[in-house]
Amino acid sequence: MIIGMGSDLCNIERIQNSLDRFGERFELRVFTEVERGKAARRPHTRAGTYAKRFAAKEAFSKAVGTGFKHGVFMKDIGVVNAPSGAPTLALEGGAAARLAELTPHGHEVLVHLTLTDDHPWAQAFVVIEARPLLQAGLNDAVVR
Repeated sequence: MIIGMGSDLCNIERIQNSLDRFGERFELRVFTEVERGKAARRPHTRAGTYAKRFAAKEAFSKAVGTGFKHGVFMKDIGVVNAPSGAPTLALEGGAAARLAELTPHGHEVLVHLTLTDDHPWAQAFVVIEARPLLQAGLNDAVVR
């Protein structure tokens, strides 16, 4: 079942302006070490890389229904890549706690994330899905 959904549209030029004005202070306040490393490897699209991640953080905060309140902070939400290369979120602190509060008992949670950009816009969609945990014996198939 879907327990949360959020989207955000971020202006890449706005992120570039923040980088120009605040530099490393902005990067350290908003982005994780993994995100900063990825942006550093993309010098020609650095602002776009950050803008997509900024949009993902905003989209997640909407999906959990708090915005950046109640202990949910931008740095607690990090965009990482699954082994397949697909983007997903690594959550810590208040963001992880809020997601745990939303997760129904007996369920595991999956966070689906998609990112895109087309200058001057970056966009992210987050869907939070809860799936029932398998109970030993009840959902096991018998193979003969």
